[in-house]
Amino acid sequence: MNIVLQGVTKSFNGRPAPLVALDPITLDVTTGEFVCFIGPSGCGKSTLLRLIADQIPATTGDIHLDGGPPSVARKAKQIAWMAQNPALLPWQTVYDNVRLPQRLNTASNHGERLAPEDLLRTVGLAEFAEAYPSTLSGGMQQRAALARALVTGARLWLMDEPFAALDELTRETLADEVLRLWQTFRPTVLWVTHNIAEAARLADHVVVMSARPGRILATVAIAQPRPRDETAPEIVAVIRRLRAVLREGQNTSGSNRTLAANHVNLRQL
Repeated sequence: MNIVLQGVTKSFNGRPAPLVALDPITLDVTTGEFVCFIGPSGCGKSTLLRLIADQIPATTGDIHLDGGPPSVARKAKQIAWMAQNPALLPWQTVYDNVRLPQRLNTASNHGERLAPEDLLRTVGLAEFAEAYPSTLSGGMQQRAALARALVTGARLWLMDEPFAALDELTRETLADEVLRLWQTFRPTVLWVTHNIAEAARLADHVVVMSARPGRILATVAIAQPRPRDETAPEIVAVIRRLRAVLREGQNTSGSNRTLAANHVNLRQL
């Protein structure tokens, strides 16, 4: 799914003045890309995902998903959402939790739906289909939430720090699982993270955002083939570049200067 944002801003009502969460954001994401967003806490990364998901309206600007408004993609169940909290229903089995979106949306995506049992097998939970969420570890609950997010066959995956609450090894394992599923189904993925190395390991492009009000400081393209070794010189160079842009943004926060978005290819580093 192609994503185009043109001059998108978001402000929230507040006293004595509105809270500006996002300065004008202009962005074009090609169908099938894996894009990571990094930036300081409170810079509007999650707000941006919520705008694209049609959870909240933009204050100004336009958002187009495959040429149409986000509401069309949302109603067609083409947007999968996953956050830190797996939000599984405790009184439902793992299988029933995964199948829930299909039960609630019986008229959508008949030709694209994925069988819950196949997804559970894919994420390594086949033998826990009849278990209840309370009996699962945090990582297993997130696997179940991942399967539930994908069960409608959505073409856009919005991932808001989905594994941030997990230990490092489990987080890396599940991130690799998402990467493998992305390579299989080829949706467009927007992934919010605070982990710079994770972004460099996963993304086709990394979008670096400034402190609030959030704006795009840079878009860094990563040409290195996957799987990527975070200790490889090319990836180390990307990580250094991302950190440098973040530091530059912090040094200029609160000033009236606007950093021009720059596009960096790994081959130029």
